Amino acid sequence: MSLPPSGTRPAPAREIDMMRCRACGREDRASEGYPCDGCGTFICLACTIRGATLCRDCLQRNPPS
Repeated sequence: MSLPPSGTRPAPAREIDMMRCRACGREDRASEGYPCDGCGTFICLACTIRGATLCRDCLQRNPPS
């Protein structure tokens, strides 16, 4: 392994905290959403604002009456 030339700095590490929304499938920052009321998987903020509290799988298992 070689070292970078003196005076240069390596590129900063980028943290990736993206998660796929289990209600709509969109990727969003993990800190920008809430857990599903049924199983705890990630639901994005946009779906939460629209009133989604359950992921697709939980909705299929327990459809609203």
